[in-house]
Amino acid sequence: MSSSSPAPTYYIIFATVAVLVLKSVNEDEPFHVPQAQAYCRGDYWTWDPKITTPPGLYVLSSVLKKLFMLKCNLPMLRLTPLLSLLALPIALTPLVSYHKRERPPSSLATPLLDAVILASFPLAWFFGFLYYTEVPSLVTVVSSVVLAMQGRHWLAALIGLISCTFRQNNIIWVFYAYVLSQVLYLRFRRALPSEKALTKLHDPPALEASPADLLWSVLSAPRVLPDILSNFVPYALVLAAFGAFVLWNGGIVLGDKANHVPAFHVPQLYYFVGFATAFGWPALLSGRGGVSALLRGIAARMFGSKRNTAVTCVVSAIMCLTIYKFTIQHPFLLSDNRHYTFYLWRRVFLLHPVVPYLLVPGYIACAWAWYLRIGHDQTLLQNLLLPVFVVPTLLPTPLLEPRYFLIPYILLRVQVKDVPLWGLVLEGLWYAGINAVTMWVFLYRERTGVGRFMW
Repeated sequence: MSSSSPAPTYYIIFATVAVLVLKSVNEDEPFHVPQAQAYCRGDYWTWDPKITTPPGLYVLSSVLKKLFMLKCNLPMLRLTPLLSLLALPIALTPLVSYHKRERPPSSLATPLLDAVILASFPLAWFFGFLYYTEVPSLVTVVSSVVLAMQGRHWLAALIGLISCTFRQNNIIWVFYAYVLSQVLYLRFRRALPSEKALTKLHDPPALEASPADLLWSVLSAPRVLPDILSNFVPYALVLAAFGAFVLWNGGIVLGDKANHVPAFHVPQLYYFVGFATAFGWPALLSGRGGVSALLRGIAARMFGSKRNTAVTCVVSAIMCLTIYKFTIQHPFLLSDNRHYTFYLWRRVFLLHPVVPYLLVPGYIACAWAWYLRIGHDQTLLQNLLLPVFVVPTLLPTPLLEPRYFLIPYILLRVQVKDVPLWGLVLEGLWYAGINAVTMWVFLYRERTGVGRFMW
């Protein structure tokens, strides 16, 4: 599809289906909608103590109400996440293009097929129809990352600050946007003929790197700091503003602090790796050499030498210890049977006490699969950067909640730059099947006393 076309057919289909699904959704959100309507009335001081996130969603709805002269009822409020969902392919396109090393389409109305399929990711799709913060949060985080990679750091920091009004822990992704942009800047910058040789950050190709290279990368970092510190100024202001908010609020969470106490939830990182693989397997298996090449690569990394085997055994033992010491069964996970995690936990993890430990080799294999898949055209630091920032995002969260995995997954999946057309089609069909099932269950399998099933 030429970038000069008005809009690609697949994006028109995406938008049409989204509008049709929205018309079928009539569930009311008991907390967010009344709070948004208070903001529409100009009442900015009333706050429901059950709401834990900042008021960015309600402010956005108020702005849309004033711009388009709409009523502040439930159908209008639902336009806020829907418009965010329709904007998601547009926001993702320059990020996809950057990883592909391609020039993005000249028109905003021509998002790439990869971006449209990523916007159909089941968590983003589902919450694009409910009055929740997930999709606006994702759009602003992606936009901040894109702007940072384009070198527009003041605007990137501003959008990053706005993202924090949807989800507080987006402050981590503001810092990620800066660090990623600087790693890429240091990788691709070139000295002019009249300039002296530039200071280099040690950052070898990911698939050729050894543990010693990681040490050398860390040791070489101070030498390049003078070259990148000036770009940090706008992000530092955002961090300072966030710190002031935390001091004023007495913590990160706004309301219902009792049920959102930070914890040391190490297995949450393992759940994310399994989650990403369960949803992203079409992209993983569509690399050069197919399934067999990927499996050979994983086997070599885990057991290809005595050293690798020993490392795998030690890592497995440490992971088993963290599962034993730091597994958290949140009261919501055990009691709220409207969510799929309730059944996953009871029917898999609680099937037998040994089950969580049997999954450890699978977690390691999944982690290596992603490392190998995204590492073909990336450096060591590029490959490791996202996992480093996932840790402070997920480690303190005591509840196993798929929504927490949305932003990390999208930022991970977008790094797989060479998915062939058949892989994209397979991925799109996989997402579409999950979306059809979950939306059907949500709309037509309502149970008395339980409410509707949702992620």
